Amino acid sequence: MKIWAHRGCSQRYPENTQLAFEKALAIKGLEGIELDVQLTRDGELVVIHDERVDRTTEGMGFVRDYTLAELKRLHIYADENPSQCILTMEEVFDLAEQRLRTGLKLNIELKTSVYPYPGMEEKLVELVYKKGRAGNVVYSSFYTLSLERVREIDPKAQIGVLDGKVSDCLYKLRGCQADALHPFWRGMDLPKERVKGYPVRAWMAGHLYPEKPTGTRLDLEALEEQGITDIILNEPERYL
Repeated sequence: MKIWAHRGCSQRYPENTQLAFEKALAIKGLEGIELDVQLTRDGELVVIHDERVDRTTEGMGFVRDYTLAELKRLHIYADENPSQCILTMEEVFDLAEQRLRTGLKLNIELKTSVYPYPGMEEKLVELVYKKGRAGNVVYSSFYTLSLERVREIDPKAQIGVLDGKVSDCLYKLRGCQADALHPFWRGMDLPKERVKGYPVRAWMAGHLYPEKPTGTRLDLEALEEQGITDIILNEPERYL
């Protein structure tokens, strides 16, 4: 079973922040880090999950209505740790540079389901190639038209299609020419023979910072029996 960090180490530290990513980068044996990308009003790629800033910062409103400079003034509080700020995608590449050189991957989810962010796919692929990291990046999204656009721009891109059930991922896969299935971990509703040959990167939800760790562990062997090849965890440090 390959282990990924969901928005960094997001159980113990604020998701999608430098702190959460640094903690993940320190884990030996980690397959990769999953994160989310959106566009600012002035066209900058920023790493944040929600379309609004309300849940994770003291601000209010949509990410797309802020400039990068305005977003940088918002705080993401981290208990006894220094407060964090919203990162750009380029800053994450720079932060992870050493681990990327040794094969670590970044699963970049394009948050285009609610608002399509015209031109975001081009900006993201351009940045990936500018950083020389095409081999380290997996693009994913719930919005298949966004993935189709990535495939048009970069025919060699590694693409994973997101949905709640693996059957829905498989249904959407051909349209966007995805290479991998990214279902919710409880959404394995097909026999594993039906998904054989595809990476099946199952993702978790819930139990994000500032919730306390539950102290429980998933049965990875049972998940593997269902056909899951990779698991994207909020608390990868408990498994590696």
